[in-house]
Amino acid sequence: MAAVIDVQLLRDDPDLVRRSQDARGNDPATVDAALEADRVRRESIRAYETLRAEQNARSKEIGRTPKEERQALLDEVKELSERVKAAQAAVAEAEAAFTAAAESIENLVIEGVPAGGEENFTVVKHVGEKPVFDFEPRDHLKLGELLGAIDMARGAKVSGARFDYLRGVGARLELAVMQLGLQKALDNGFVMLTPPTLVKPEIMHGTGFLGEHADEVYHLERQNLYLTGTSEVALAGYHADEIIDVTEPLRYVGWSTCYRSEAGSAGKDTRGIIRVHQFNKVEMFVYIDPAEAEAEHERLLQWQEEMMAALELHYRVIDTAAGDLGSSAARKYDIEAWVPTQDAYRELTSTSNCTTYQARRLNIRARGDEGRTAPVATLNGTIATTRWLVALLETHQRADGSVVVPEALRPHLGGLDVLEPVQP
Repeated sequence: MAAVIDVQLLRDDPDLVRRSQDARGNDPATVDAALEADRVRRESIRAYETLRAEQNARSKEIGRTPKEERQALLDEVKELSERVKAAQAAVAEAEAAFTAAAESIENLVIEGVPAGGEENFTVVKHVGEKPVFDFEPRDHLKLGELLGAIDMARGAKVSGARFDYLRGVGARLELAVMQLGLQKALDNGFVMLTPPTLVKPEIMHGTGFLGEHADEVYHLERQNLYLTGTSEVALAGYHADEIIDVTEPLRYVGWSTCYRSEAGSAGKDTRGIIRVHQFNKVEMFVYIDPAEAEAEHERLLQWQEEMMAALELHYRVIDTAAGDLGSSAARKYDIEAWVPTQDAYRELTSTSNCTTYQARRLNIRARGDEGRTAPVATLNGTIATTRWLVALLETHQRADGSVVVPEALRPHLGGLDVLEPVQP
């Protein structure tokens, strides 16, 4: 069984784990419950091993026992056998109870992550200037309709609410953004994968996506497969149950369609493509020595910021509060771009350091200098996604409804420098 948490840390420094749970807004009593379950589990294992050793010892005596005494010994060994089976069942039960208790403890947050919930983030920096218009700016959907780029009505007709068609320059613009992000990743040593978007329950569970937000995931019950909301899931599962070499980081970039049910978002972002059920995304994923994970996290953030600069967007970087991290992340940076018509920053991308949490659950290890294996660290970060079109269209719009294409995207659009309206 793969360890769901660092059991030694739980035993040696339970107060550290309690502080992490408290910072996330979770009940620190979960730590005490896990410690008690661990105690029961260890006692069950000791009892089982003691009985099994006694059974083996008595079994070896059968051949040396006088015939007239052998039946009594056989009866004793039979009784021991029954007790061993019961003790083995008790171990299995204790293991399951410990796993359930341990899974209520989310990843240990990194020192310096702000405590609290969604509103308690820390702003790391602002970059660029907010766009200023001498006309009333249109929102991204109005612009998309003028450009013949977004068709929400037919998306709803075919698939229901929160589905859309990107068409014409809209589809081409999305593809250009994706290609630019992919090239950024390839230039920095990532290996491209086209991952499956349907995964087994154990992979979804291992990455931490079947916790409190499980209702946001589409489940195909007959096949018992899950549609992924990010290629992070399949990329994390790529090396499941393997011993890998992370002398140099293993960097993968996955391009896939993603699906989210958006449970609990009724009434939120119902206009346009900010919060939809299906979208495309290019995702970076890294397996690395845990000692190097925090430095790698800063690199992922830097590459994301380089994309924001290339798209000429005003944005801020926030250090997400512990209670808004999700179970697998120990620290998460969000990049939020300015959306003029909402007079607000909206998340475009994030990058998470998941330390050894996912690797423990998926049994992904590396061999150390002494030959022992230990879990690796995993990190992820989006380098391009459909939602970016929202900020792109609104930021670079002109009074007549046309949109200037950032220079970095023009080679991916056949040199097109301005998207022109196709309807008055």
